[in-house]
Amino acid sequence: MNDWNDYALILALHRTGTLRGAAISLGTTHTTVARRLALMQKQRNAEVFEKIPGGYRATSYGEYLVATAKKVEDVILVSERLSNSDSSSLSGPITLSLGEPMSQFLLVEELGEFSKRYPNIQLRIKSSTAFADLDKGDADVVIRGADTLPEHLIGRRLCKLGLCFYAHKNYCSEVPESEWRWIAPVENELWPHWLAESPFPDVPIGILFDDIISRYHAINKGVGMGRAACFMGDTNPNLVRLPGSEPILKYDIWVLTHPDLHQQPKVKLLMQFLIDALLDKKGLIEGS
Repeated sequence: MNDWNDYALILALHRTGTLRGAAISLGTTHTTVARRLALMQKQRNAEVFEKIPGGYRATSYGEYLVATAKKVEDVILVSERLSNSDSSSLSGPITLSLGEPMSQFLLVEELGEFSKRYPNIQLRIKSSTAFADLDKGDADVVIRGADTLPEHLIGRRLCKLGLCFYAHKNYCSEVPESEWRWIAPVENELWPHWLAESPFPDVPIGILFDDIISRYHAINKGVGMGRAACFMGDTNPNLVRLPGSEPILKYDIWVLTHPDLHQQPKVKLLMQFLIDALLDKKGLIEGS
């Protein structure tokens, strides 16, 4: 098999397990994926994927091709990173990945300032809770809160993320205590002991949201009490920390890049800019 497009198809179908998922990954339609799969299997006179309930699964022969495709993908990604790292000018695109709360509440003005200072650099922002895969070129620089990170990445640990409990400034005085309710995350893997750490562990949960931005807006609207990053809650004049609530320091905040990119001038420039901006707001981030 000499065509990278066939390897890309194999990886997409292997990773998603469905024609629709592979189509989304490849930016095409599921009928196109089905047609290409049928053609590839006909040309090789072998079944690469077998139909199973709910999707597709690689055959034994298909698993061999999947392993080969991953090796080809690794070579291409390394080549692309090295090509990008050759750039010596402060121009062109650069992709930054960071969590949506940081992009909206902590660094939006600073990112605007960077763009204003360096108009020849096209700053692309990816706001997501998912950790961007620097090895696969999902981003050039990432800001993330984490306990541990891949050892091969290059960057700097800056401070701790502070979390605290908040309510609208009128909530506790205007809502009877018997009607107080928590606004909670749908999944508690991120903060497994948040309720026990709160000043009111016996207050029942009233509503659950699966993202921190929605929980923040619900707290701000007086829907209930909830937990938020200190840099979100402490800067909002409508919110107050709940009585008996002190910041809880959680994950380390990192600014990171890939070893193949860390000497690129625009990457170094952006990383130092972000480091300076975050250290300048260290007290706000930690809630001190």
